[in-house]
Amino acid sequence: MSPGRQDGTRTALRSGPTGLRAERVSRAAGGRLLVDGITLAPRPGTVVGLLGPNGSGKSTLLRLLAGVLAPTAGVVTLDGRPLRDLGRREVARRTAVVEQQADTQVDLTVRDVVRLGRVPHRRAWAPATAEDERAVDEALARTSLTGRADQPWHTLSGGERQRTHIARALAQSPRELLLDEPTNHLDIHHQLDLLHLVASLPLTTVVALHDLNLAAMFCDEVLILNNGRAHAYGPPAEVITENLITEVYGVRARVTPPPNPTTPMTITYLRPEKATGGTF
Repeated sequence: MSPGRQDGTRTALRSGPTGLRAERVSRAAGGRLLVDGITLAPRPGTVVGLLGPNGSGKSTLLRLLAGVLAPTAGVVTLDGRPLRDLGRREVARRTAVVEQQADTQVDLTVRDVVRLGRVPHRRAWAPATAEDERAVDEALARTSLTGRADQPWHTLSGGERQRTHIARALAQSPRELLLDEPTNHLDIHHQLDLLHLVASLPLTTVVALHDLNLAAMFCDEVLILNNGRAHAYGPPAEVITENLITEVYGVRARVTPPPNPTTPMTITYLRPEKATGGTF
């Protein structure tokens, strides 16, 4: 077995006694396994990228980690306690989620959206406390949105909306952050800006991505999913190889190793040798 490779079916990844952990989790729906026997325990403070083709199980695994979905088999734990034994409010105080797309028809300001992150810390209908407002102010400052706090949500650009969602997540005061393809529909500048922000946060982060170059640039480790199973896990420079890209994605690519420890590897995709006859 080569470095970073897994057995593809029942994979035990690096583990730890505390924090967020998935132990041999599976999820079935409609008679099909969407996630098949995956174990994942991110090291505290690291960024783990979930990579794989469409339908490989990235979003389903994130929802299992967040407690939004219950596993068909296996268990997800926080500090050793199964999520099923924890209340939704308790999980939300520890783990924040940023979905692919989140919109509202309600006339909200940026500050209003970020304040939603404090809901798990308050009783129903209780007014915001000084601690709540302090958390909101800190989240706005961390995401460089203080100057836009009173701006209407609907006037924001795509990149600004994603930063607002991250600010809302930070206002929860989480220790774990889960993001589902947060760079979708963003231009290159906003993709880099957003992931630089995510990587700078003092949190344990699991992020689903499509772009292998972005994963190589910002992730400490990557988990490659294929057909719901773990295909490989480890540092991007060890895991993302030309053979793996062909095996998992069905395309040819040239992988250039990092020239030094501070520069990421790069992936260049090659044109197909002939038409595949596929449909899009």
